Amino acid sequence: MDFSLTSEQKLFQKTIREFCEKEIKPLASKIDKEEYFPWELYKKMGRMGLMGMTVPQKYGGAGINRVSYMIALEEISRVCGSTGITVEAHNSLGVGHIYEKGSEGQRKKYLPTLLNGEGIAAWALTEPNAGSDAAGGQTTAVLKGGKWVLNGTKQFITSGDIAEVTIVMAMTDKSKGAKGISAFIVEKDTSGFKVGQLENKLGLRGSHTAELILEDCKIPKENLLDEEGQGFVGAMNILDRGRTAIGAMSVGIARGALEDSIEYAKQREQFGRPIGKFQAIQWKIADMATEIDAARLLVYRAAYLEDQNTRFTKEAAMAKLFASEMAMRATVNAIQVLGGYGYTREYNVERYFRDVKLCEIGEGTSEVQRMVIAKQLGL
Repeated sequence: MDFSLTSEQKLFQKTIREFCEKEIKPLASKIDKEEYFPWELYKKMGRMGLMGMTVPQKYGGAGINRVSYMIALEEISRVCGSTGITVEAHNSLGVGHIYEKGSEGQRKKYLPTLLNGEGIAAWALTEPNAGSDAAGGQTTAVLKGGKWVLNGTKQFITSGDIAEVTIVMAMTDKSKGAKGISAFIVEKDTSGFKVGQLENKLGLRGSHTAELILEDCKIPKENLLDEEGQGFVGAMNILDRGRTAIGAMSVGIARGALEDSIEYAKQREQFGRPIGKFQAIQWKIADMATEIDAARLLVYRAAYLEDQNTRFTKEAAMAKLFASEMAMRATVNAIQVLGGYGYTREYNVERYFRDVKLCEIGEGTSEVQRMVIAKQLGL
């Protein structure tokens, strides 16, 4: 069993890390404080292949494997969680659903703009009364006169207000429950499709989160994504991929907190010596480093299984559960290491703390992950 990265992956990691340090890190504070969405940055990432990482090159993607995708998400999230979640939701959910379940015509029509950074893809499953119970959505789609007519409200949609296209899950046959849910591609300027409230969030403030309202929203018949009634199954498959990616994002944010803690512990002196020489600080940092490595291995395992076309539902849930809760602990400890300074915006650890909380909630809460793991164990 080989735990080392390939030479190609090491070069890829180095390239992404240098890009993040040069292009993303200097903007991270502005992105957070001003809820700033840097379009030019995403266009640069598009030119690098980061807006379609696992999509084959024939569609304009980078064509990298899932483990390499996790490497990139960790590096991006290490310097800016807002950028990390935007890239993750775009790649794993929006673009991922179109590539995995779309027809050849849909791929050729929508992917080029989404992969070059000119457009962002959103993914709309959650509703005001359907969060963890994703099958309980009330949004409907009815075929009338050769067009699908959608009605309903979607909640907490990443990039919903700026997306060129949004994948919307809607009920086409209520009598079938989850098997009556279908997926649709809705373009930004479609009549009857509008943005509602923008969320004022604790963290990840540079990632836009929107309410989407569909009122007699008419879309072409051919905008049905996959077969009718396959939307929920497709969404659950996409969520497995997204959960592994949220795990990588968690590892990245935790790593940023660890590195800042180490740097501060070496420089800050109390009682005549650097605080990093005190056992109380050393143990916090040692625990952070150990748990980050453990979480990364869980993430890589899930991504590796996906690369092997092996079922990885349990492993994805484990990776997200452990990594997100680990990262929450790591950021709390980072604030403690920095003491009063850690509680101020002079240092980044308070931003890491605010940003990482979403990782325990989005794409399935920690409680849902435990339910998924238990079910996969036969309970």
